[in-house]
Amino acid sequence: MARVAIVTGGTRGIGEAISLALKEQGRTVVANYCGNDERAKAFSDRTGIAIAKWDVGDHEACLTGCVKAAQDHGEIDIVVNNAGITRDGTLHRMSWDDWNEVMRVNLGGCFNMAKACFPGMRERKWGRIVNIGSINGQAGQYGQVNYAAAKSGIHGFTKALAQEGAKYGVTVNAIAPGYIDTDMVAAVPEPVLEKIVAKIPVGRLGHAEEIARGVAFLTSDDAEFVTGSTMSINGGQHMY
Repeated sequence: MARVAIVTGGTRGIGEAISLALKEQGRTVVANYCGNDERAKAFSDRTGIAIAKWDVGDHEACLTGCVKAAQDHGEIDIVVNNAGITRDGTLHRMSWDDWNEVMRVNLGGCFNMAKACFPGMRERKWGRIVNIGSINGQAGQYGQVNYAAAKSGIHGFTKALAQEGAKYGVTVNAIAPGYIDTDMVAAVPEPVLEKIVAKIPVGRLGHAEEIARGVAFLTSDDAEFVTGSTMSINGGQHMY
């Protein structure tokens, strides 16, 4: 029986590429989303991948959503915590709500999904959790104290949970993408984007599929000796 994977924020951008890569790997994929119903349905119709709507920052919604996904598709063996938001601004201008919402979704979502799925993985003695961090969680970024803190927290969360899961056959790893050619990056003004690309040694933005291939490896049987690691996929922009 195919292993079941949940990809949060799995219907667009990097999440869509991850969902497709895991499907190609032979997994039964459930793509979680929170916002655009029409876009999510179009994704599901186009790919044949099941979708499930809930807010990963809502603890009870994650518990309920994962129970239903397991009932509908089978026990969850793979979780990819990809969902994330931005509320950018300097600290001087950043509101508490801007800080709290990014922490609630980006970091809290990892905790919520792990609480929902980690116990079953332990019991079955097999599991894969991959958390999507960011180059900005490693190097920091002006105007992103909330986002950088949440993503940096993901890297610490990964290392700590990996120690808990190791003896149960559950690996926990992270990927820190650099600047990827997604809708979010496309919204950056052209002069700013040119400056960003100029700092990337390979001379281009990354592709979502390149992140997805990293996830496919970390969730495979070939990666059973890899845990507590952060894979940096950033074109050499930040070597950490």
